[in-house]
Amino acid sequence: MNEFDVMIYAAKRAGNLLRRHFGQLHNSRTKASAINLVTEMDERAQTLILETLQTAFPDYGFLAEEAPQAPPEDRPYWIIDPLDGTTNFVHGYPFLAISIALAEGKVVQAGVVYQPLSRELFTAVRGKGAMLNNRPIHVSHASNLATCLLASGFPYDAWENPNNNSRQWSAMLRRVVSLRSDGSAALDLCYVACGRLDGYWELDLDPWDMAAGSLIVAEAGGWLSNQDGEAFDLFGRSIVASSPGIHRDMLEVLQSC
Repeated sequence: MNEFDVMIYAAKRAGNLLRRHFGQLHNSRTKASAINLVTEMDERAQTLILETLQTAFPDYGFLAEEAPQAPPEDRPYWIIDPLDGTTNFVHGYPFLAISIALAEGKVVQAGVVYQPLSRELFTAVRGKGAMLNNRPIHVSHASNLATCLLASGFPYDAWENPNNNSRQWSAMLRRVVSLRSDGSAALDLCYVACGRLDGYWELDLDPWDMAAGSLIVAEAGGWLSNQDGEAFDLFGRSIVASSPGIHRDMLEVLQSC
């Protein structure tokens, strides 16, 4: 199998594991803050993904949520979020995903996001478009912010962090039809890519939250930047993703805060 096929295989293997255990009681603990949860299933899914990828490509590096480290500069590497939406998983809220990207330097070359409960597979290879279950997808044609449905989220240190996105949320709420906060950045980005959402923004994210989803949005015709309107940086901690017709308006609202 090539790299892309192995990524899909790894995501589906982990997805089968999470699907079998969804809705059960799990041993959760906090990390870094009181509202940043991790379970034994995050760790089991990550182990399964890494075993699959490293067996096929033993020379590649990796950057993973449950084993954060500096990415290698001299070889391709995987960026892995084994369970994006851990809080949802713990509470039985069915919005979660597995995210796997292949990167070289700061450039994502391929991305896979798998929703194990709905079995929706979002994929992209740089320069080849974005797909949902092997069918091409495209961002919405939205051009008027007042008619849009957007999504966002809040950082894990929201209890203490004054820059916790509440000001941006309040300002955007007055400009759009409605907002959603569903707890999975990877899946929100994919929903932008397929037009279910018109736009998405978030602050204080890690590379594994954004890597695969950002490529899927870009390959689906979406625009990406950071909150300041500068070029999107995988390690830049913030993202604004949308259909082209509303991106500047979103930035205007966010920068006013």
